[in-house]
Order: sequence, then C-alpha cells, then structure tokens
Amino acid sequence: MKVSEFDYDLPESLIAQEPLERRDASRLLLLGRRSGRVRHARFSDLPGRLRSGDLAVFNDTRVFPARLRGGKATGGRVEILLLERAGGTDAAPEWTCLLRASRAPRPGENVLLADGFSAVVLERGESDWTVRLEETAGRPLERLETLGEPPLPPYIRREPGDARLARDRERYQTVYARESGAVAAPTAGLHFTRDLMDALDRRGVERAWLTLHVGGGTFLPVRTERVEEHRMHAERFRIPEATADAVRRARSRGGHVVAVGTTVVRALEASAREHGDVRAGSGRCDLFIYPRFSFRAVDALVTNFHLPRSTLLMLVSAFAGRGHVLEAYREAVATGYRFYSYGDAMLVEPD
Repeated sequence: MKVSEFDYDLPESLIAQEPLERRDASRLLLLGRRSGRVRHARFSDLPGRLRSGDLAVFNDTRVFPARLRGGKATGGRVEILLLERAGGTDAAPEWTCLLRASRAPRPGENVLLADGFSAVVLERGESDWTVRLEETAGRPLERLETLGEPPLPPYIRREPGDARLARDRERYQTVYARESGAVAAPTAGLHFTRDLMDALDRRGVERAWLTLHVGGGTFLPVRTERVEEHRMHAERFRIPEATADAVRRARSRGGHVVAVGTTVVRALEASAREHGDVRAGSGRCDLFIYPRFSFRAVDALVTNFHLPRSTLLMLVSAFAGRGHVLEAYREAVATGYRFYSYGDAMLVEPD
C-alpha cells in the first residue's frame, strides 16, 4: 500500500491557528464506521451520541513545556525540543531532544537558555541529540516549567514572545491532564470541558483512564514510499487494572468502548493484540495501525482531523475504511471545518 494513497488537498486557511473560546464549541463530524454516512453536529452534542453503558477511555498524559530557545556563546540561535528523560539527576537531568540551529553545536558546547540556566550538548545521535540541563541553584526542572514553551506542532505558528503562548499553556492541554511526560497533546481530548464530562456521567457513560506519553515521533513524517515499511517510534504507556476491568465490564453488558483519541486506540489495541484482551500493564508501544488491521478492543473513536500521509490518518482509515475517511475529509474541507490540533473533531460511530 502506497503512502500517497493517504493524501488529500487542504487549503492552508483551514489549519486552525488558535483554539475556539469554548472547548466544546468545535464542530463534530459524525462518520458511520461501516456505512460511511456523514452528518454534522457540535462537540457539545457528543454525550447524546453515546449510550448508557458505553465506556469512554481517556489518555491522561500531561504535556510539559518542552520547547526551549537559547543561544551559543558565538551568538547563534538554538531551539531545543526535549523528548524524554535519558538519565541524570533532578539537579542535572539528561534528555534526548530535537535540536535546530544554523550551525550544529559540538559535544561539550553550552547553550545559554536564560541567566544561570543552560543546556550542555552531550552527544548527537542519528535523528536526535542528548543534552544535560544545568542551573546555578540546582533547580533546572523548576526553570524548565517556568521558561519552557508549549511544544506546539510546526503548523501552529508562534514567534518568540508571542502573547498567545501564555494561553497555549492552558489550551494545548486537556482539562484532565495529570501524568507529565508528553511532547504533544492527545488532541481529541482538547474539546472536553468539565461540564461535558459531567454530561457523560448523567448519560450513564462510564469513564476510564490510561496514560500514553506522546513522543517525538509524532513530529516526524512518514519517509517511506510504502506504508508497510514505516516503523513507529515507541512511546511509554500504562493501562491500570481499573481500566482493564472497565473494558471487560463494558463488553459483558454490550456497551461500546469509545476511544478518545488515537493514542487510546494504540494502547488498548496493543494490549489486546498481545494478550487477546485488554489487560493492565505498562511498557513501550510501537504498534503501527494501518488498513487491514484487525481491531479487538475499540468500537468507536473520537479524533481530530490529521495531516495528509500521516500515521494517524492511516489509523483512522484502518478503523473506518480509507475511502470513507477520505470522503469525509473532502466533505469537511468543502464545509469549512477547522483542521489539526486546534481544529474540529470527528466521531467514528458504530452503525
């Protein structure tokens, strides 16, 4: 299967640069999983699309302020995107990262981030770097929380000092985020408000949680020509026993398991693929879901609109059919939906 089969045309004007004032005011495209039928709603209508006895599973990962801007002693500007802790101590933590500079720094070189706060370049890998954060008072993690910027995807444009970055700290984060470790938000969850969560409770929809820390691979394009040749980056995940139990209860009562986001799909399906059903556990998930994948755990999916040729679009196409999904995307473009992280949403529902 060719990667080019997951392409579509999108006017740049439809790429959302800012969130709506209210999270659940986004539009919601309803797509029948088997029929391909398309209808239109608002995200605030979501509880009415689910049934009493259904189970909604959420990813409670928290995005940390992983983007740092600094400069070398020579004056060259450097931008660092922290990916994952690689060792060290809290007083001198080491991280793998992506690094962008007009001229690549050398191992041992210092990148000054702020007064008394710097990143020492340790080594360069094939596609990433390793740095050590240092701070004169021995509190680099506190300085990171203060000075780091939200790791927005590159299609959301922010210049240094942009006043919108302060709002991004809140809005590029789900209202239920609690486990720090992601470098990108599980964007389907950005539409949920506490009032909407309460509405799910009143509807009789059970809630469950898992954690999958979205990693740096989410920023990397698929570079192979054939889908099957692509390899996913592994991401840390944890499924609690309570969530595995909730999935089993939903199954036994005939309820649908509704995944809020593609990260939830990957974690649940990885567990079901390994064990035959969803079980508690933790590890690293590198499951790549594309058409002809056999789903065992998930019945419905809440998701945003994804980039052309992306693994996320391939996952949604595996779940609802490539033809149905691309036709739904064409309808979304024609009717002016907002795309990507700060954009509108889709519910792929059983029919």
